[in-house]
Amino acid sequence: MGKRLTQIATRTGDDGTTGLGDNTRVPKSHPRIAALGDVDELNSHIGLLLCEPLPQDVRELLIDVQHQLFNLGGELSIPGFELLQESAVLQLDQALDTHNATLPRLEEFILPAGTRAAAQAHVCRTVARRAERS
Repeated sequence: MGKRLTQIATRTGDDGTTGLGDNTRVPKSHPRIAALGDVDELNSHIGLLLCEPLPQDVRELLIDVQHQLFNLGGELSIPGFELLQESAVLQLDQALDTHNATLPRLEEFILPAGTRAAAQAHVCRTVARRAERS
């Protein structure tokens, strides 16, 4: 069994650094830490979206995405460690193609509104774009 967290604050980062899974320390401003935070934030927003009524296939896809984001966070936390498989990326691409095939062609931009689930999905989209950039 892996390490279990027993406290929420270690106080080891008070000097402006944070620990990685390989016991190295990096500045909290390190790009790896920014990316890790973006991936974690996206996972949390997807969790919030899952609190809304969704079609079962979408719900299952989002839960799978959450697991893959957790794996990506693990990779970011432990330099040189690989958890995210290329097959997971291909599976997500295939799911996107399947869902896009059922949608009408967009003629204009869509404003983030409508239902709470739609608005939360837009938040997920924008956080995902930021995570891509980091």
